[in-house]
Amino acid sequence: MLDFPRWKQTFYWLLAAVAMLASLPSLATFANLAWPSSLPRPEVNLGLDLAGGSHILLEASPDQVRRQRLEAMDEDVRQRLKQNAPDVRIGDVSTKDGTVSFMVEDAAQVDKAREAVLPLTSGAGVTGQRDWDIQMLDGTRIVLTPTQAGIDLAVSQAMDTATEVVRKRIDALGTREPTIIRQGADRIVVQVPGLKDPAALKSLLGQTAKLEFKLVDTTASQADIAQGIAPPGSEIVPYADAQSGGGAAAIAVKRLGGIKGDSLTNAQQTNDQRNNQPVVSITFDQAGGAKFAKLTTENVNKPFAIILDGKVISAPNINEPILGGSAQISGNFTTESANQLAIALRSGALPVDLKVVEERSVGPDLGADSIKKGGIAMLVGTTALAVFILFTYGRFGVYACCALIVNVLMILGIMAIANTTLTLPGIAGFVLTIGAAVDANVLINERIREERHRGRRVVQSVEMGYKEASRAIFDANITNVIAAALMFFFGSGPVKGFAVVLVIGIITSVFTAVTMTRMWVANWLRRARPSELAL
Repeated sequence: MLDFPRWKQTFYWLLAAVAMLASLPSLATFANLAWPSSLPRPEVNLGLDLAGGSHILLEASPDQVRRQRLEAMDEDVRQRLKQNAPDVRIGDVSTKDGTVSFMVEDAAQVDKAREAVLPLTSGAGVTGQRDWDIQMLDGTRIVLTPTQAGIDLAVSQAMDTATEVVRKRIDALGTREPTIIRQGADRIVVQVPGLKDPAALKSLLGQTAKLEFKLVDTTASQADIAQGIAPPGSEIVPYADAQSGGGAAAIAVKRLGGIKGDSLTNAQQTNDQRNNQPVVSITFDQAGGAKFAKLTTENVNKPFAIILDGKVISAPNINEPILGGSAQISGNFTTESANQLAIALRSGALPVDLKVVEERSVGPDLGADSIKKGGIAMLVGTTALAVFILFTYGRFGVYACCALIVNVLMILGIMAIANTTLTLPGIAGFVLTIGAAVDANVLINERIREERHRGRRVVQSVEMGYKEASRAIFDANITNVIAAALMFFFGSGPVKGFAVVLVIGIITSVFTAVTMTRMWVANWLRRARPSELAL
């Protein structure tokens, strides 16, 4: 129990030294001291409540999800009947009054048409309902009506996807430890520490990045387009700016048969080799590349529109088939706007538009005050504990105080290495672990005192004291780790910050209060061979 070979002592000291050295850049920052740029700089990040930053509340429209579902079901019904029931002749598919309906020309084929579209519906989670109801009216008309359970499930899925897309976009900006959580059914809270100007963030998050490639309907006249009249099967889409449209305000494109940007695998801001203008180079996956190659092969010398968020960026001519699975998006980009578009496309399109409903910048003044008061509380508490433990346990109290200092530095160092974020609740967790570390030393020292009063020899008392007290220490800390793990997995924001600091503190406090002090006591016993303990 008290046997510490040299290799083990070297390993423990090396472990503690690495963690303590990693805490120095953070301590220098807290003390407003310059850190040499030539040295590594692992540093603890400060949360929004300590460092200040930007707070944005985003809101989605459930009505948009309903419209998207109707449009998707419209296209799915057409394709499904074409593939599985090509002999069934139907009239035009209508999305009037929030339903998808179509008329079967031959009443004898109604059941066949219904069986063909039935697989397009599914169960709405665990509600026991389906996401669409299928009804037959007047003997020949089939009507698909979205259920409320299906709408709620679609909204929830859209918000989950939107949350992940927002997270990817913010991480791509290089920010540290943002807080991104859902609030209610249709809102997302975004908090980015250290970001003083949220304008670029708002621009990036407000961009849906829904990319589409659609064929231009060359039969449409500019006069009809100006009046908002599109040929059957086409739709009018406005240009992003007048320069992109060569003076035209809008263009007519084929509504079906295009390619969506959800098959992109990469997007990077590059420069056009011909004119050195900023462009966005995109790469499709295998399936998307095959579709793009087929579209360009079958429509050589025809224009196609590149549509981003419902606006045409450009409408180039297909001069030759594009078979490599990659392409360029050109427009009136700056380097910054092209890079933001590339980030948005890489992280995926938002399934629903997000509108900023609340925005505020949090200054660092409150955080600086919190750090100052937290530091004072920690200093006063640590000093009081040190005085108490030195007065009560003498030499063993010195070991406990040294372990306490090592523990504090190790917590900071490990947090810096792990690139974690310190929040105001995290400071509370910090102070709590200091108390837990002292508690462990109290248990050990009291146990040693009890063993000595029972008549055991000095070495036996120390060995039994550490052995018996360690059981209670490990049991107590395991329960704390379980509680912290639950807070981390089920909590959010500051609760997670508290849990992270608590877990790190528990691990380091056990290491310093049990392992390090035992090593120091063992070395002292080996050197001094005392006949009595001042406990």
